[in-house]
Amino acid sequence: MIDLHTHTDRSDGSVPPAQLVQDAKAMGLEALGITDHDTLDGYDIAVPFAAAADLELVCGIELSTRPDPPADGSRPPSVHLLGYFLNEPASPGFRQWIRGHQESRRERNRKLIAKLNSLGVDITLEEVQVLGKHLTGRPHFAKVLLRKGYVKTNQEAFDRYLADNASASVEREEPQLMEAVRKVREGGGLPSLAHPVRLPERDRASLEQLLRELIDNGLQAIEVYHSEHSPEDTALYKDLAAQFNLIETGGTDFHGENKPSIHLGTGKDNNMHTTYVLLENMRRGAAEMSAR
Repeated sequence: MIDLHTHTDRSDGSVPPAQLVQDAKAMGLEALGITDHDTLDGYDIAVPFAAAADLELVCGIELSTRPDPPADGSRPPSVHLLGYFLNEPASPGFRQWIRGHQESRRERNRKLIAKLNSLGVDITLEEVQVLGKHLTGRPHFAKVLLRKGYVKTNQEAFDRYLADNASASVEREEPQLMEAVRKVREGGGLPSLAHPVRLPERDRASLEQLLRELIDNGLQAIEVYHSEHSPEDTALYKDLAAQFNLIETGGTDFHGENKPSIHLGTGKDNNMHTTYVLLENMRRGAAEMSAR
C-alpha cells in the first residue's frame, strides 16, 4: 500500500515531516508522497528520515491556481494542481518560482488581518502564525476564529469571513492554471489535476473541455483515487484518464488532525487502498510521454 497525497505541518497539515515518515513506515506503506501546498519544505526535511527508515519518498507539491476569468470578469474558484517529481527533486528554477508565490500568500495574510480587524474581529497575525508555523493559510485563521468564539465551526469561519465571496475575502495572487501546468513540466515534474470532484463544473462535458485545454498546455495526469471520490466518481475519472491517455494518480489527501476523518494510507472510512502498481504506472507513463 502507498499514499501519494499527504500534507505536513510545513503547509496545512498537523504532522511534522519526520513523524509522518515514522507513521508511514509503522503502518507498512511502501511509498509516501509529500505534496504540501505551494512548498517543498516538508519533502526536503523528510528526505533523511525516509532514507534512515528505508521508506521510498516521492517528491510532490500541490499548487493553488486560478483558471482564466470568465467573460463576466468574476473571480473563478481555485483549482488545485499536483506536481510529482518522480525521478529527482524539482529543479532550482521551479523552486524559485514557488518562493515568489509564497510571498503573495504572506501579503494576503497581512491584508486579511487588516480586513478582519476592520470588521471588529480582534485577531492578530502573530496568533494565527503560531498555528500556521511555516506557511500560514486560511485554515489557520479559521481555527483562531473558532477558538476566540467568533464562529461555531471551521465551515462557518469560511462562510462568514474567509471564503472567496465572504465578508473578509482578500484576493491572493495565485498562478494561472495553465501556467502552473507548464511550470511543473519545465521543473521536471508530472502535472496532475487534483481531486476533480471539487471542481465547480463536474459534468462530463465540462470536464472534457477542461481536460482538452489542460492537455494542450502539458497536463499528463488526473487524480483518479482520492478520499472524497465516490465509487462513481472514481469510475468517471478512470474512464476520462483512458479517453485522454492521462496517467492515473491518487492518494488520501491526509492532513492529520486538521482533517481527522481522513487517515494516512486508508483515507475516509477505509475507502483508499492504492498499491505500488500505481506508482510504477506513473513512472512508466511519464517515461513514455517524455520519449515521444
